[in-house]
Amino acid sequence: MIELIAEIWQTARRNKLRTSLTGFAVAWGIFMLIVLLGAGNGLINAQQENNDRYVDNSMMVFGGMTSKAYGGLQEGRDIQLDNNDLAITQTRFSQNVDKAGAILYASGVTISVGENYVSSSLRGVYPMDQEINKKEIVAGRFINDIDIRDQRKVLIIPENQARELVPHNPRSLNGKTVKVGDLAFTVIGIEKEDKSRMSTEVTVPFTTLQTIYNYGNRVGRINFTFHGLATEQENEAFEKRYRATVNRQHQAAPDDEDAIWIWNRFTQAMQMAKGMNIIRTALWVIGLFTLLSGIVGVSNIMLITVRERTREFGIRKAIGASPMNILRIIIVESIIVTGFFGYIGMLLGFGANLYMDATLGSKPIETGLFTTTVFVNPTVGLGTCLGVTIVLIIAGTIAGLMPALKAARIRPIEALRAE
Repeated sequence: MIELIAEIWQTARRNKLRTSLTGFAVAWGIFMLIVLLGAGNGLINAQQENNDRYVDNSMMVFGGMTSKAYGGLQEGRDIQLDNNDLAITQTRFSQNVDKAGAILYASGVTISVGENYVSSSLRGVYPMDQEINKKEIVAGRFINDIDIRDQRKVLIIPENQARELVPHNPRSLNGKTVKVGDLAFTVIGIEKEDKSRMSTEVTVPFTTLQTIYNYGNRVGRINFTFHGLATEQENEAFEKRYRATVNRQHQAAPDDEDAIWIWNRFTQAMQMAKGMNIIRTALWVIGLFTLLSGIVGVSNIMLITVRERTREFGIRKAIGASPMNILRIIIVESIIVTGFFGYIGMLLGFGANLYMDATLGSKPIETGLFTTTVFVNPTVGLGTCLGVTIVLIIAGTIAGLMPALKAARIRPIEALRAE
């Protein structure tokens, strides 16, 4: 094997420029493959991080507008969800629904502590909202069932707003009384600031908001977690049953998809996962086609090598070398050239990914209203490294196979006549 490597080295030295140009094509192909996969992973990781702000097995239901006439009523009627819809969600669909709640909003309120104040909006929720939207409380607690039952005037304030009200020690606001308009509320929790969206909403018990603002039976929107719906077909069947039931409560056609809107985060996550797999596949395809140009170059240089060494291979066969020996010489040379330059390209690609990670990875982008992240860990893992290694071996073998077969078929008498 040492003699074979030395022989390959001598061949490369005799054709420095040709070998270097061919090697550059291979290195560039692998480099682009690694960079594309790293950049794709960065975008995908950022999207997954943004989606991880809420649990996947949850749905949100909005009132809409009827698009069909039904029961003697014309289309175009607004559908307003109410407490009956919330009760139906929890009772009639208990085989799938774990916890159900609702959300109401009231905007344009002023929260003040002494001379300090902030403009905000109230968000009335049930306790399960913390689980669905993964709210992190840095001081105090979240809304509980007793707050809902007793319609307590308590609230949870985002940390950034608490900082405006009590600049020197925002978390000390927990347990204190603040004024919400003309009403006194007790702060029971400080919520961690979410920079990915505008943190201007103050959380209060749903029933408190519903009573104070005279919303009556209105619930705004319904949200719930669920189980037992593992496929898109099962989710679609559940949504169809749920829509028909709620629509009938509002004298809307059971199949009217515009009467209520259902945001299913589970099927959204499934579709997003499919989209991410398509992106990964597309990046692999683009990278492999880029690598293909290098493979063609290696194959060409091997064909030229075979042509230049025709007499040598003829002599080898005349003194007893088998076709397999000739085949092995060409294929091993092809794999070594491809692998050597390929790993140079791989290392450069890793370096480029690390540079992207240092400059763009997890770097927040300020939009003026909120902060978002475009790249998160734009690198490739061990599995990709193994995959690229396999690609290099296969590429080298394919590149050398045709020239090797040509060399193996050389007849000694014809080779000795070759000029």
